[in-house]
Amino acid sequence: PPARFQEVATRQGLEELVTAAVKERYAERERERAKAREREEQRVRDNVARTMAAITGPRKAKRPSGTTAATTAPSDETAAAVEETMIPVVEFMTVADLAKAMNVPPAKVVARAFKELGLVVTVNQRLSFDQIELLAEAFGYRVRREDDVLGAQRETVEDRPEDLVPRPPIVTVMGHVDHGKTSLLDYIRKTNVVAGEVGGITQHIGAYHVKLDNGQAITFLDTPGHAAFTAMRARGAAVTDLVILVVAANDSVMPQTVEAISHARAAGVPIVVAINKIDLPDANPLRVKQDLLGHGVVVEDFGGDVLCAEISAKKGIGVNDLLEKVLLQAELMDLKANPNRPAVGTVIEARLDPGRGPVATVLVTNGTLRVGDYVLCGLQHGRVRALLDERGHPVKEAGPSIPVQVLGLSGVPAAGDTLEVMEAERAVEIAQERQRLERERRLRLRPARLRLEELAARRQEGEAITLPVILKADVQGSVQALADALAQLSTDEAQVEVVHQGVGAITESDVLLAAAANAIIVGFHVRPTAEARERAEQEGVEIRIFHIIYEAIEAVKAALEGRKQPVSREILVGTAEVRQTFRVPKVGVVAGCMVTKGVIDRRSRVRVIRDGTQVYEGEIDSLKRYKEDVREVREGFECGLHIANFNDIKVGDVLEFYRVEEVGPETTA
Repeated sequence: PPARFQEVATRQGLEELVTAAVKERYAERERERAKAREREEQRVRDNVARTMAAITGPRKAKRPSGTTAATTAPSDETAAAVEETMIPVVEFMTVADLAKAMNVPPAKVVARAFKELGLVVTVNQRLSFDQIELLAEAFGYRVRREDDVLGAQRETVEDRPEDLVPRPPIVTVMGHVDHGKTSLLDYIRKTNVVAGEVGGITQHIGAYHVKLDNGQAITFLDTPGHAAFTAMRARGAAVTDLVILVVAANDSVMPQTVEAISHARAAGVPIVVAINKIDLPDANPLRVKQDLLGHGVVVEDFGGDVLCAEISAKKGIGVNDLLEKVLLQAELMDLKANPNRPAVGTVIEARLDPGRGPVATVLVTNGTLRVGDYVLCGLQHGRVRALLDERGHPVKEAGPSIPVQVLGLSGVPAAGDTLEVMEAERAVEIAQERQRLERERRLRLRPARLRLEELAARRQEGEAITLPVILKADVQGSVQALADALAQLSTDEAQVEVVHQGVGAITESDVLLAAAANAIIVGFHVRPTAEARERAEQEGVEIRIFHIIYEAIEAVKAALEGRKQPVSREILVGTAEVRQTFRVPKVGVVAGCMVTKGVIDRRSRVRVIRDGTQVYEGEIDSLKRYKEDVREVREGFECGLHIANFNDIKVGDVLEFYRVEEVGPETTA
């Protein structure tokens, strides 16, 4: 029939396109490998030539008349000579450290730097890598750059085959925003994760260990689908064994779907396709499979090797079939690890908890992590005080492929850092060296501060401008995601400069920095302290708070473009502190408060702040003084109030009362 003929023709055309794309990709890979081999051969030739010159140079005058240069430097000595003249260095090392590595007096290094290079240096002065390389070459040495010399000197323990045991697969759920990734995990875990995310959109990466009915276990990583979270998805793909690519049957392949495919290919992990929302009337699974063909993902129905399952995450249709295919794919990969060795893991997420201190979500990749182990984690170190699972329950140890929250680190590590168990002295030494190098790098690479007068003049002249921004968020991953998203908004006419980024509440020091740099403060899931708010009013610093990343990006984009748009402005009318709580039958928890500033108006909206972070936002259900309903309570008076649909209020919480006014179009910049 004509329709069948058209379908076959379309499929053949797509297969030709896929074949051509694959051939082009392999050809490009071969060209890159050839260039890499050529560069390596050239580097080896340069090393040999430089070493031969260093060896034969001093001996030229003492060579006997009957000998040649070839007999003076035999080929078997060349490799040893190359190794002897190669010294490991780190950037920003001191002149004294460089002299010690070259085994020469520091005074000679200082003199040689002045005579031959024109550098006036002291013994304790730190050098850039270019200066280190020039000075080393002046003494006949070549340098090998090490990001972490102390870390590079650690011995890597190879696991014996008899020590390896099977481990659960690590599966990352990826796909476009709102295609149902968290809903799928929701059904598998039999919990409601989506309800805890703002707008139903995943803001942070989550790691969950799930035990299935058949006794097998799977570790899931739920990554955000929004475009701003590229770095988070890349981290998820880097530590995973398998990727579940969730595609909505009514929406087909979207930009983040293509990006997820690229991340999986870059990590070299197999893909299992989950076509979600098949219960909707406009679902079209066949179109999804055809669209995936155009991106090199050939499912089994079309003769490929990619497993595919049609599911409905909300109703649970086909989820068991999907899990069977995931376990089948994992069984083919023969995943094993050694639990009887010091643990090695990867930081998935990290945050600063006001009550617990630095908390890092770590996925153990090998070995077993136990309470009491001393660990090195990026720039931080510490003894593990407690281990918590994803539900907050304490555990004593975590084996391979198990995600846990680690308490006891000296600071908040960066997402993606490697956690290793080692001796305390060694861990402290390496961490301090890494912190020193990081401080030097920040000092050397810090951009020149833009003066406010210069910025105003450039704006008046119509030249390119820069918008300085200070970012604060509740977790480290959100800070990085927001910084990456804002950096992509920069154009030739307007640039975004992230002056500072950090985790935790907006403090007075952040406001002072913003005033000095003429920056705006963007907060994500955090609130300013009372001192910071007062200082911001005095200095005229703008603080913008967001709970959904779309809104933050749109606000900064509007400021860069100078667009006029209607905005909603919050007017703070009063604040109160919770002094005591009472549980009233048929009402809920009533908070006894002292009004510390302004006025509490019965019609105002209320925001609950706990340890600098917003925990709830809603309306006042009732406001009373001495058992009488009142419309307002002024500063210095006590009152009792109940917040609608919220009973988790605690002593010490700060309540902010505000009203929202619609302001006419204005330039947000």
